[in-house]
Amino acid sequence: MTISIHYSTEVAHARADGRPIVALESTIITHGMPFPQNVETARLVEADVRDAGAVPATIAVIDGLLHVGLEADQLDQLGQAENVAKLSRADMAACIATGGTGATTVAATMIAAHLAGIHVFATGGIGGVHRGAELSFDISADLQELAQTPVTVVGAGAKAILDLPKTFEVLETLGVPVIAFGQNVLPAFWSAQSDLAAPIRMDAAVDIARAQLTRTAMGLSGGQLVANPIPAADQIPADALAPIISQALQEAEDQNISAKAVTPFLLGRIFELTEGRSLTANIALVRNNARLAAQIAIELAKIS
Repeated sequence: MTISIHYSTEVAHARADGRPIVALESTIITHGMPFPQNVETARLVEADVRDAGAVPATIAVIDGLLHVGLEADQLDQLGQAENVAKLSRADMAACIATGGTGATTVAATMIAAHLAGIHVFATGGIGGVHRGAELSFDISADLQELAQTPVTVVGAGAKAILDLPKTFEVLETLGVPVIAFGQNVLPAFWSAQSDLAAPIRMDAAVDIARAQLTRTAMGLSGGQLVANPIPAADQIPADALAPIISQALQEAEDQNISAKAVTPFLLGRIFELTEGRSLTANIALVRNNARLAAQIAIELAKIS
């Protein structure tokens, strides 16, 4: 049995011509932002990839069919759809098999990108170890996916609602390279800097591309996480966010919110508590990541 992949017209042409392609997730459309900002942002991110010289491939499952690249009308429909599943490694195959519709998380997008021969993926930030995971065992499948699927993921670090030290400790244990772009400390999603030292620093897209190809040549499994700091002009300083995140986390606990519902709840509550600043910063960092991902994809195409 083989999985049928439906490529958008743009992505199909790019594949035929050997042009660089950047994968994009779809949970940011269905679970990360309200309509119409979700669709507007998705279009902006796709345009950023194109302007940088690569081709965007937004990934989703629609009526049981894996789509790599969405047509304009499909993007509109997904942005307004209700009860869309949030897909990760555990449930992606079941959604396809049963004819369902689902948006892809980091893990699911990596799987689809690898199936489609796409080597670079731009996202906002990865999932990771949730605070209190020593009791809940709530750890995102994104971390294991990075350890086994050979895709370079460009994000603004891990989402700041997580336990960042534990998240990066797990990535180190799993052997995932974490590369800070252009600075010696790791970013913290909405904030350009954290107090965590970067395990690896790189300042050029070509070096990141070479590192990926070298891992492949060495037979090393898994991908890379490129931690790309949000532009300083768009960030919310970490010390300003800390009490807001703490309040949102306490409210989630008080309301017994758990599992896949945690992240959307926290992001929504932080949006309210920051009076929309978190969404503005989120859009800026996703666009910034898309531009860097396109540069890496271009360098990979040149070297290959």
